[in-house]
Amino acid sequence: MAETARSADGTRIAYERTGDGPVLILAGGALNNRHSADALVPHLVERFSVVAFDRRGRGDSSDTPPYAPAREVEDLKALIDAVGGSAMVFGHSSGAVLSLEAAADGAAITRLAVNEPPYLTGNAETAGATLRRIEAALDAGDRGTAVEIFIRATGAPFDPAIKTQPWFGGLEAVAHTLPYDLALVGDSSVPVERLAKITAPTLGLYGGASPEWAAASISAVVGAIPGATQKVLKGQTHAADPAVLAPVLIDFFG
Repeated sequence: MAETARSADGTRIAYERTGDGPVLILAGGALNNRHSADALVPHLVERFSVVAFDRRGRGDSSDTPPYAPAREVEDLKALIDAVGGSAMVFGHSSGAVLSLEAAADGAAITRLAVNEPPYLTGNAETAGATLRRIEAALDAGDRGTAVEIFIRATGAPFDPAIKTQPWFGGLEAVAHTLPYDLALVGDSSVPVERLAKITAPTLGLYGGASPEWAAASISAVVGAIPGATQKVLKGQTHAADPAVLAPVLIDFFG
């Protein structure tokens, strides 16, 4: 059963909390909702009170336009307040960017782990062109094409046949939030000055089988945050196996 937190602009943020122990919030990436963490949560609940949430505009959360990355930072701060006033946070992909931005903005994050924040993936011109194509597809009411454009832009293979799969409808349901993820990442450069403000112990993760940008991104992020460390998830891609990821998180957070 979902609970809700209320963000500074009134947006309702839906979340589910499972297990006992120190609070660990999971911040998902693009095309994710709180159920995207369902495979990871069971690996963590014996050690932590795990909180998975719907970012604004997704699932059972509401939305308040216009969008700005600062509003999502406020969402995460409101969630932290709702679940106890401070929390550990694990962020994946654009959720990693959100977590980093919140930590840099003074959120009460006690420990932070981030997996492959999508920095250093391209340039501002390419990112802008992708955003314009996605927005055009959304304006035309073609959510499936918006999802396809995004996935192809990440460099991942896209088989048009997946549009017929039952689960593809879940991606289309949150396609309107893809511009939010792109706004968070911006021109894909690493915000070194902001990240240098982070004081929470931070672990950067990337997959050993991921594209080269992933290792470069984590290296730059860890280099910007005082005292941060990094670890490679051997054999893993951007979608790490929960059975491989969870022990690393337990070791860091536990």
